[in-house]
Amino acid sequence: MRYLITGSAGFIGFHLSRRLLDEGHQVAGFDAMTPYYDVSLKEARNALLARHSGFTAVSGRLEDADALNRAADQAKPDIIVHLAAQAGVRYSLENPRAYIDSNLIGSWNVLELAKRVRPQHLLLASTSSIYGANAKVPFEENDKADEPLSLYAATKKGMEAMAHAYASLHGVPTTAFRFFTVYGPWGRPDMALFKFTDAILNDRPIEVYGEGKMKRDFTYVSDLIEAVLRLMPLSPTSQPAPFRIVNIGGGQPVGLMTFIETLERALGKTAVRKMLPMQQGDVPRTHASPELLMQLTGFCPQMGLAQGIGAFVSWYRDYYRV
Repeated sequence: MRYLITGSAGFIGFHLSRRLLDEGHQVAGFDAMTPYYDVSLKEARNALLARHSGFTAVSGRLEDADALNRAADQAKPDIIVHLAAQAGVRYSLENPRAYIDSNLIGSWNVLELAKRVRPQHLLLASTSSIYGANAKVPFEENDKADEPLSLYAATKKGMEAMAHAYASLHGVPTTAFRFFTVYGPWGRPDMALFKFTDAILNDRPIEVYGEGKMKRDFTYVSDLIEAVLRLMPLSPTSQPAPFRIVNIGGGQPVGLMTFIETLERALGKTAVRKMLPMQQGDVPRTHASPELLMQLTGFCPQMGLAQGIGAFVSWYRDYYRV
């Protein structure tokens, strides 16, 4: 099949593109290589994808509708997977405009593209941050999610709402995934696992927010990719809109201090911890209900934290030669 994947040089986009290419599909990867984090890491991911004859790299920003349309006209995709976004809760405090441009205007451009191209299935990356500080756990897809704590979460919620409207108006089958703290090899340098590993190996203190009392439902990247692949052929047909939201998380939240201790064992080195209060925009915990995912696919993320962190540390040491 033919796929158009936005954000193909990003963490999740790279893993999804590589899996599809390994299975013999054609992938057109659309990515702007923005400098939010180390561009050389994105270039290294892209170089690995380029080894496949079925991969075509297209450079462009989501805000550039013409570039998106040119990429789609060339790719003629059966399926569109929209993973590109301005990510990060804390960065939204520093550069809010980037989130409006990418996550709202850029996502609207993708919806307009899907309206014209009419793929078999449009799949969109959303986030567990949408649930905010919901007291009810685990988080279920039909729970109230109208009180975002960050602009990042608000823009993703806005994307979901626009996608529902477009699915209703134009009939393009659409699935939005709510990802829960994805980690693993080739991960993002702005996320805790990468930052903590770098700091510990270089004898710098790690910054532990929320006094270490936060909990996260960690999802290993290969589990997430497996869930996405299983959902791809399951185009929603519901009324009034062929639209669904699906959590992708294992439903096993882990305390931040347990996470740090697991990383310390993998590194064979103890962290110097700088305990800090909760930052603006952070949520105290995330906890997915995987019931809908299980019902639809028979699959649930299952990689254990120790094994997953061990795989990341092995990749990190090899990639950075430390």
